[in-house]
Amino acid sequence: MSAAASKTPKTGAARPVSSIEALAERAGFEIEWQNAHKNMQRVPETTLRILLEKLGLPCGNAAQIRQSMAAVDAEMSGRKLPPLITAEVDRGIALPVSAAKSGARYRIELESGAVIDGRFTSPKGEIALLSPIAEPGYHTLVINDHRTTLAVAPARCYTIDDAWRALNEDAGATPPLWGVAAQVYGLRRNGDGGVGDFTALASLATQTAKRGGHAVAISPMHAMFSAEPNKFSPYSPSSRLFLNIAHVDPAAVLGAPAARAAIEKTGVAKELAELEGLTLIDWPRASKARLAILRALFDTFSEDRESPFAKDFADFVDQGGRPLEDHARFEALQAAQLAENGEGHWRDWPEALRDPRSDAVTEFANANRREVDFHLFAQWLAAKGLMHAQHAARDAGMAVGLVADLAVGCDSAGSHAWSYRDEMLTGVSVGAPPDLFNQAGQSWGLTTFSPRAMRTQGFAAFIDMLRCAFARAGGIRIDHILGLRRLWLVPEGESAKDGAYLRYPLEDMLRLIALESWRHRAIVIGEDLGTVPPGFTERLQEHGLLGIRVLWFEREVDGPGFKPPREWDSGVTATTTTHDLPTVTGWWRGEDIVWRSKIGQTMARADGRDAVEVALEERGVDRGHLWRAFQDAGIAPGDVDAPDIGNAPVDEALAFVAATPAPLVTYPLEDLLALAEQPNLPGSIDEHPNWRRRLALPVDDLFLDDAFSDRLLAVDTARRRSVQPNEPTSKSESP
Repeated sequence: MSAAASKTPKTGAARPVSSIEALAERAGFEIEWQNAHKNMQRVPETTLRILLEKLGLPCGNAAQIRQSMAAVDAEMSGRKLPPLITAEVDRGIALPVSAAKSGARYRIELESGAVIDGRFTSPKGEIALLSPIAEPGYHTLVINDHRTTLAVAPARCYTIDDAWRALNEDAGATPPLWGVAAQVYGLRRNGDGGVGDFTALASLATQTAKRGGHAVAISPMHAMFSAEPNKFSPYSPSSRLFLNIAHVDPAAVLGAPAARAAIEKTGVAKELAELEGLTLIDWPRASKARLAILRALFDTFSEDRESPFAKDFADFVDQGGRPLEDHARFEALQAAQLAENGEGHWRDWPEALRDPRSDAVTEFANANRREVDFHLFAQWLAAKGLMHAQHAARDAGMAVGLVADLAVGCDSAGSHAWSYRDEMLTGVSVGAPPDLFNQAGQSWGLTTFSPRAMRTQGFAAFIDMLRCAFARAGGIRIDHILGLRRLWLVPEGESAKDGAYLRYPLEDMLRLIALESWRHRAIVIGEDLGTVPPGFTERLQEHGLLGIRVLWFEREVDGPGFKPPREWDSGVTATTTTHDLPTVTGWWRGEDIVWRSKIGQTMARADGRDAVEVALEERGVDRGHLWRAFQDAGIAPGDVDAPDIGNAPVDEALAFVAATPAPLVTYPLEDLLALAEQPNLPGSIDEHPNWRRRLALPVDDLFLDDAFSDRLLAVDTARRRSVQPNEPTSKSESP
């Protein structure tokens, strides 16, 4: 095998690429990457060997390397049609050279039922082209006896303009819209049992709509581990296909009398009252109590075969199909394995139980049918609760409604990884390389799809995930959307710095996102914060995906100050902060600096000065820059000094972001309430109460609070006055 060569950044001399590196590059790994200091780094061969093995490409000796290279070449060469090909409407579709001979006939069976017959006319050895298809959808291409799916996508996603026109057919140009961002678990409602639920979310959406809001961006609602309630980070879910049953309101579907009877039967009334009184969520206690109530409800429900909900439940189970049944089986299996052997991770279960298609799993499900059915029942209640919240938002006049959050990965020990084990990466963690804020790098303990499996399996698992994310929302926010291009993978047990970037089929995934976005009439937001590759933002915007811009990161290019609102990007959503960043009050006070010091994230200074004191001094300078930006924008009076550290300019920050040209601005409840603490502190585990903070007041009472209501009124007024309405794009017609 001939070795390629690369230039080393310091000397410019050619450095041979080893056979391991050649295989890694062909498989999609980047053997060199640029660190936060702009220096090129080369991935050690030991790391590449481990990662290649995890990708299903053995490379222990020369023979294995040759075989793995041949396997990758066969997958990438296009010698045969893949199970799914993506394309765009009204554009020619290129097929592999060897897929069709000149003169061969083909047939395209459109989703609408129409049929297109044709004949290939490309000269021998050239790419075969199909004529453009005007109808978006999942069509079937038939060549001889071979069938493959043509996923023909609109040129862009469903946009805010589209959502506005669907709500107001004759309203003309789309005005600047706004919404709120909420950590659903933190919402309060009298009788919620200590955890925010879908009923509280519905109230938040309805009340926000009455004040002029058009969206509610929510924390991930992904399914967690009912048998392991100590796992509660919404960004480390068991499955991204299903929902967190801890957010079910027991009275929402079957009625308040049934819920009261269940509470009385289980004897948890006192426990619920205590949990509701807590400032921080006690997840293990709250989850145990909620499960007890749901089980009592299920007992009553399953005894009444004439229930008016029986058919609805049966239809839900039928529509959920194999994936839903797998998830319910996993929930029952994991509880049993924890009870019997103390093993929560499915890779540590008896071998026969690691395969969801094994006879042993089927036998378990048959022997424990009632337990499996209970988890189907719990998912049914969750789905109805979230759908009710979305309907409430739209019925109240929101153009978008709920914006669901799609986590970047899932817990490798969870239902998603077990159910789709052939499509998921095993033995690696998604993370991030060392940067200026995390000098050791990050390993999040998450897994995700294998790009090889995505191609060979026709992107089935990815499409399933998208459909579940879109199903009960008016939009989705894709966490760490940079992962559509590449992800930093770290072998399990290794330091986060000992990883490598693996490339993903970006164009295919963007097309599938656009196709599902239109099929569900839902917008798409991509969390594109961090080190964004050149051209990536433009690519997202071409496909109609909105990026995210955060106040703390919008700085002048040639100075230390903050960008004026008019210079912010327009093809994005804008916000004051995110769940991982300080609130306006917290930033102004330097709370994040103090917290980072508490958890050991502050590095000692070479000059011997106290690092926290220096950081607080620098924050003081930044406060001055921010206040001057407020003054220059006409939001703060020019002849008034910046407020002291105890009086954060929250209203000015909200108005500043409102003045940006973003078509949608979302305001975290933490800033609308001028709270100091952020929901999550990255890098902490038990040191900071991540994902546990609750709002002080029930949702309905929030809107009776003068300060909160005044802020919403000010936000609505500021957005109406902010910029000229967004003109419809040239591609605004429905596909």
